[in-house]
Amino acid sequence: MAYLAPSEFVTKMVDAGESKIFMSTRDTVIRAYMAGAILALAAVFAVTVAVQTGVPIVGAILFPVGFCMLYLLGFDLLTGVFTLTPLALIDKRPGVTLGGVLRNWGLVFVGNFAGALTVAVMMAIVFTYGFSTEPDAVGKKIGMIGESRTVGYAAYGAAGMLTIFIRGVLCNWMVSTGVVGAMISTSVSGKVIAMWMPIMLFFAMAFEHSVVNMFLFPSGLMLGGNFSIMDYFIWNEIPTVLGNLVGGLAFTGLTLYATHVRTGAKRNANVDVAAMRVAAE
Repeated sequence: MAYLAPSEFVTKMVDAGESKIFMSTRDTVIRAYMAGAILALAAVFAVTVAVQTGVPIVGAILFPVGFCMLYLLGFDLLTGVFTLTPLALIDKRPGVTLGGVLRNWGLVFVGNFAGALTVAVMMAIVFTYGFSTEPDAVGKKIGMIGESRTVGYAAYGAAGMLTIFIRGVLCNWMVSTGVVGAMISTSVSGKVIAMWMPIMLFFAMAFEHSVVNMFLFPSGLMLGGNFSIMDYFIWNEIPTVLGNLVGGLAFTGLTLYATHVRTGAKRNANVDVAAMRVAAE
């Protein structure tokens, strides 16, 4: 069958987390770089479609194409390793340490950021003909997104910070569900369908994804957005990263692990059968 039972795919999650922890620095950074770059291109694509059609939901429907590509190519996002690598530590896999988990997170963050920033520079050149003219309609829209989702939150103070964090939680709840969904199926079409649904949902709901934001906000700074680098980190990236960590680990990784690997106690089967016979009589 092209479908794995929950107990099977959750074991695959733990195995994947373990393999990522022991991956070489070179491979971890390369895979993270490419993931950040491909997701950034998908974000450009989604914003472009939304601007051209005037219908944002169309962009959200098409955005998951980038996530599907990077997953099928074996590249890594920070949101995914937040969910998978801690499970190997919790499962007490040999040689897995907290330091190893944190090392993986740090390398993937750097790789994702470098990939997203590369695409941000390239697209800024495209939008402005090498910075020789004002950005086109898509470039202006990206600048506006960066401004509204930094100083826009800052205007609400602590309530704004809480909102960013919760949007980050909700985002990686859905994104990590997409990562897990791909493990449920053994066919390419099944993986794509399982990934597409939650990724479309997070983008359509404007939840905060730390890697997408690694593209949107540096792009916004280059394309005339009225906010600073400090605004970006304090009023978006840092709380978004923390929210993504909590959302992916708490609502996807730990819940699936707790009920499909560390299952609760079961009643004695023989006692259940005897009870049913008595009831039937």
